[in-house]
Amino acid sequence: MDYMDPRGLRDAFGTFMTGVTVVTSHDKNGNPLGFTANSFTSVSLEPPLLLVCLANSSSNYEALTQAEGFAVNILAEDQKDVSNTFARKVDDRFAAVSWKKGPHGSPILSGVSAWFDCSMHKIVEAGDHIILIGKVEVYDASTAPGLGYANGAYVTPSATAEALNKTTNLVVSAIIERADEVLLIDDGQGGLALPEITADKSGATIALNNLIASTGLGAQPGFVYSIFEDAERERQNISFLCKAGDGLPNLGSFEKLTEQVLSQISDPAVASMLERFANENSIGNYGVYVGNETSGKVRAVNSKG
Repeated sequence: MDYMDPRGLRDAFGTFMTGVTVVTSHDKNGNPLGFTANSFTSVSLEPPLLLVCLANSSSNYEALTQAEGFAVNILAEDQKDVSNTFARKVDDRFAAVSWKKGPHGSPILSGVSAWFDCSMHKIVEAGDHIILIGKVEVYDASTAPGLGYANGAYVTPSATAEALNKTTNLVVSAIIERADEVLLIDDGQGGLALPEITADKSGATIALNNLIASTGLGAQPGFVYSIFEDAERERQNISFLCKAGDGLPNLGSFEKLTEQVLSQISDPAVASMLERFANENSIGNYGVYVGNETSGKVRAVNSKG
């Protein structure tokens, strides 16, 4: 193919759901600068490296290529306005946000899901962009859900889950994973099931926290993994992917999702979801399922690195 439509290619790239970041640094005079970017990727744990991409035509090109470092701020779901501020041409973007100087010198925005203060490791020319590879010097993370972006629009999985609280019969389940095993419990009918709880007016997040607490595990609430409507039982289902720490659960046991174990899961929709999870977990790339108990779509999200 000699000619490739840039707009069409950009739209195709845009089907991949990403997070939203604001990359910050300062110019040679010490003035803070920043821009919104979703081309962010973890690169290495040893040494700790990450990358972001910057267009050659960017007004920040000269300053970033001369900078000693930069920071990546991963925006939370409630920070769409911050994303928009740093995506537009504004005289003083930092006047509209709360921020502080990071340990390594770059601006750190308040209220973000996570931030990474980096030294400049390497700059790579790549077509009409450059790749800024940073060495993570200091970082921090919170429990705030991250803002997503796909097909030219923001995506807020956790907020979507909370919106479903207005529906009746909202059931929250947890895929609690540890060392490639998932916590499964007896469903009371001779089969296996995920831990689940019916949400009340306090919402899906509170229900999830209560569910995790009931297991006795120090699990960390993760992102929404599946949302589907069970028309036969007249209920909405939300499944969250969670990471468990050490210790024994109060109920059930951790199991490898082998073919034999999957065959013991009594709910076909849950069995199908966990089969997908087993496949995705083996390669570290996850998707979010939206549909009903028999059919739906899986939207890709970033890999676990």
